[in-house]
Amino acid sequence: MHVRPGIRDVIATGLAAVLLAAGVMVGIGSASAGPSSDAPLVEPHDDPFYAPPAGWQEAAPGTLLATRPVTVKGLGLTVPADAQQFLARSTDAKGAPTTVAGILMVPQIPYPAGARPLVSYQPATDSLGDQCNPSYKLRAGTEYELGLMMQALGRGWAVVVSDYEGPQNAFTAARMAGHGVLDGIRAAEALSGTGLTGRDTPVGLWGYSGGGLATSWAAELQNGYAPELKILGAASGGTPSDMGAAARNIDGTIASGLVLLASTGLTRAYPEMLSLLNDQGRAMIREIGDMCVGDAVSRFPFRHLNEFTVSKDPLAEPVAVQVMEDNHLGRVAPKTPVFLYHSLFDELIPYPSVQTLQADWCKGGGKVTLYSDAASEHSSLAVSGAPLAVTYLASRFAGVDVPSTCP
Repeated sequence: MHVRPGIRDVIATGLAAVLLAAGVMVGIGSASAGPSSDAPLVEPHDDPFYAPPAGWQEAAPGTLLATRPVTVKGLGLTVPADAQQFLARSTDAKGAPTTVAGILMVPQIPYPAGARPLVSYQPATDSLGDQCNPSYKLRAGTEYELGLMMQALGRGWAVVVSDYEGPQNAFTAARMAGHGVLDGIRAAEALSGTGLTGRDTPVGLWGYSGGGLATSWAAELQNGYAPELKILGAASGGTPSDMGAAARNIDGTIASGLVLLASTGLTRAYPEMLSLLNDQGRAMIREIGDMCVGDAVSRFPFRHLNEFTVSKDPLAEPVAVQVMEDNHLGRVAPKTPVFLYHSLFDELIPYPSVQTLQADWCKGGGKVTLYSDAASEHSSLAVSGAPLAVTYLASRFAGVDVPSTCP
């Protein structure tokens, strides 16, 4: 979950400024990423690259299914990184085989301090259409969180960005997101000619809001799903750990389209939730079905979820309660240290939910640092909190034993 009307433009402007600053630092626009298969650029549903080969379901999670060189763009400039797009085998929210696409960017500057680290950056995709996915938007030059990725590239870190919602664009299906992130890392480490050191590559996770959801779930699922990965730390901001609480907080507000996006995304992973819809709800799902976050929030402000369901309190229905529980962070503590950053005045994701997440992970033996910001709200902390996240990951890559704020 991410932005509301009026705030989105402010964030985009702020991230553009960050991108320009980072571009000066690494020489943006000074070089091309080399040969590319971007022309003509077609949306994923029309692009044969996204169709997996026969027998792909039998491959191990993270197995590369297709690769191609691409060019990453932003603000009309070419990012000075060697970039490859990939398609890999992954696992959906219910454990069935699926695929995940992504892009690996390796900066064209050396990394002098040993093995080049890899940062898995999760944008707040928060959308239902494949044209909203980051591996497409990075090629189209429309991914406004590229400015934050540049802060990692500017330090010489490689960056992998996965379409963690999967081919169904199942927004808020958290286990799909976590698996997609981890398999994106596996695929990036398997790509040839990158200079990375395979499974010995030091890895960091980073994301904000919807990207924080995917980041935190990757951290929580890693020990059971991808224990071989050398993940040294995770930075997760504005994290919607309790989606039921977030939905109740946002429902009926100017950003209520986020609740409808999330609900629709969940029905793609949990079709049993379709039983809650009334005729208006079925029509809404057809209309919102391929919208990006900005379009959906603009189209459905000040709406209530129960307008679209057969229940006056759909979140209290047993099927919804079970799905919310299956997508509730905090049940298993990550084995990697985690930096959580959250605004005290977050108007979308209630601050007490991140306190509960920290407490749950700490009780499970996790090492968690919580930074509470008093000078921001949900959207602005995406920008102002980024240097803190980068500093945290830099400390982990340097082997620093960062302090925990667990009680």
